[in-house]
Amino acid sequence: MKKYVYILAVFAFIGIVAIVFKISSRTVTPNTNENVMQTNSQNLNLSPGSTIALPNPVTDGEMSLEKALTLRRSIRSYQTDPLTLEQVSQLLWSAQGITDERRGFRTAPSAGATFPLEMFVVVNNVQDLKKGIYHYHPHEHELEFIREADIGSDLARASLSQSMLAEGGAVFVFAAEFERTTDRYGDRGRRYVYNEIGHASQNLHLQAAALDLGTVVIGAYRDEEVERILQLDDQYDVLYMMPVGTL
Repeated sequence: MKKYVYILAVFAFIGIVAIVFKISSRTVTPNTNENVMQTNSQNLNLSPGSTIALPNPVTDGEMSLEKALTLRRSIRSYQTDPLTLEQVSQLLWSAQGITDERRGFRTAPSAGATFPLEMFVVVNNVQDLKKGIYHYHPHEHELEFIREADIGSDLARASLSQSMLAEGGAVFVFAAEFERTTDRYGDRGRRYVYNEIGHASQNLHLQAAALDLGTVVIGAYRDEEVERILQLDDQYDVLYMMPVGTL
């Protein structure tokens, strides 16, 4: 009889522990979710000039460079699933992220460390981000919200009806301030800027492959119309656009 009483007591103790653990879990989970909801809500209610701290980039991924090179393709058709903020963060870092905090060096080489490139993101469909135009700040690894806008279709029309600009979750815009480089190197500096665009865009292309995302380089568009749609500062020339979407 004592044996059965002992067994029942053990089971009762285990049951009490399980109930306490379940209650504790319920106490913690809503707070965590609430914090996430607050963060998401803040991102969806940004005002111009507000900034978003991006998730830290991964600097030691699972896919080898060689594998990413074999997978790199120009992909023009995407699924409707949204991109994540983590993916946007990783893509921006791959193109212009800081790899040497002390000297400010980046993932792409720059003639004389003049860094003429500026990255902008047109958000069409990204989780927890409102549609609009954002400016990437590499040193802080953050996005600055420029303005709310739904311009994917406008960009497609200005780019000879290339629909992927409207269908991708985001469009990564490579712009340049040529004077940062030409002030040092004269007219030759313009070539250096174009070289740098190639380095940075290939980085983004390879990173997209490593993330199992699709992208393509858009170079055919009406310059003045695209710049009118984006409404960037006058010192910036738009040189490349890369829509990125899920596969």
